[in-house]
Order: sequence, then C-alpha cells, then structure tokens
Amino acid sequence: MAKENNILEITPVLPSSDIKRDVQWHKEKTGYEWIGGDDMYCVLRRENSFIHLQWHADTDDDPLLGGSVIKIFVKDIELIFEELVAKGGVNNDLLRRNTAWGTHEFGMYDPNNNSIFFVQDV
Repeated sequence: MAKENNILEITPVLPSSDIKRDVQWHKEKTGYEWIGGDDMYCVLRRENSFIHLQWHADTDDDPLLGGSVIKIFVKDIELIFEELVAKGGVNNDLLRRNTAWGTHEFGMYDPNNNSIFFVQDV
C-alpha cells in the first residue's frame, strides 16, 4: 500500500536541440533561470517550480521529437499572463477565460515545439 504524501514533486524534462539557446529563451520569455547543468542537461527554476532540459541530436538514434506538453498551475493567471505578454512570449489575445473544464489558461511554444501552458483553476 502506498503512503500518502510520498510523492514530493514532478519535474518535466523537455527535449532540446540547443541548451544554451533554450536557457536564454526561457530566461527572456518565461522567467525560468538556469541553476545548474551543462550543454547536455540543465535545470531551470522559477519560484518553486523546475523545468529540466535534455539535449537530443535529432537523429534516428536520438530523436528530438518535440511536442511535449507541460502545464504550470498558478494562483493568479493575470499576473503571469501580463508579464509574459510584456516579454514577448505570448500574444495578448491568447488568454482563455472560463474554459469548459473550469480554468483560465494560455499556452506558448518553446523553440523545440514543446507546449508550455499556464493554468489557473477557477
């Protein structure tokens, strides 16, 4: 039988074809900052959330794939939305309010075509 509260966190690992480029993109567009790693694997952090980036060669033996999706849940979607619009990460018409599934949310793509959604439950 599994213990309750045993899982501490979940950390997405997104594929990257250029770690340095993607670290800079996240710093400028999402506010996530590099806290450690190298050109093959690194960790980014913003407040209490983390995104890991792992380099892939985009070959048959090491496909990049892209198309990964992460959802970052926030307390106040308006604050993060306004910030990322100002940074040029998203267009100001992308915020979807009162979705059929009970959220306010918006999304963006990183340079590797990974989807990053910010979500507020309502």
